Amino acid sequence: QVQLVESGGGLVQPGGSLRLSCAASGSFFMMGWYRQAPGKQRELVATITSGGSTNYGDSVKGRFTISRDNAKNTAYLQMNNLKPEDTAVYKCNGKRSWLGNIYDFWGQGTQVTVSS
Repeated sequence: QVQLVESGGGLVQPGGSLRLSCAASGSFFMMGWYRQAPGKQRELVATITSGGSTNYGDSVKGRFTISRDNAKNTAYLQMNNLKPEDTAVYKCNGKRSWLGNIYDFWGQGTQVTVSS
């Protein structure tokens, strides 16, 4: 059974930092983080390929850093200078390809709340 397990969410003051982790039960050619705030659509936070190529959503560029440890099948999201608008449920995503198709796998999500 494929599993993606997030950890590291919580409550932080504006300007603070958090580090999210996503431990996977196998390898994925791409791992990433998406978030969804109440009443809003899910949005891309960041993705990283197994080769280390990264992509970031415009709202987090320069503040968040995604990384991964392929040996541990784990992805990380370092979030700095957090803002109240970063408050959301953050979900880990893993992508696998099989016979020309791409399959998405999701974690259960972790809440990040930025508030004073």
